[in-house]
Amino acid sequence: MALSKRELFQKRRLRNRNKMRAMANGRPRLSVHRSSKNISVQLIDDVNGVTLAAASSLEKDLGFVGKNNVEAAAKVGAAIAERAKKAGVEEVYFDRGGFLFHGRVKALADAAREGGLKF
Repeated sequence: MALSKRELFQKRRLRNRNKMRAMANGRPRLSVHRSSKNISVQLIDDVNGVTLAAASSLEKDLGFVGKNNVEAAAKVGAAIAERAKKAGVEEVYFDRGGFLFHGRVKALADAAREGGLKF
């Protein structure tokens, strides 16, 4: 029996997250969520269970409210890199969830790397 899109997404998400947790070595997790209208990212310290920094295309100061395109994703990636540096974080591991590393997710990751994050 064929799996639904949601079940395939859940399998990809768990497979990716479990693999990354094994390689984390205490680094914070850069978690991405992409919807049809927006993209958001959080920098999460799983050891203490706190969010260190966050950025989203819903923020008015980024200028892309309600847009979810590659340019908006790149702006969000640059913003999270800047906020991570303010929080004193340079190395993270990238948690793309069940989303494929393509398009908006890739643009966000590339912008975060250009901003100085290492993953």
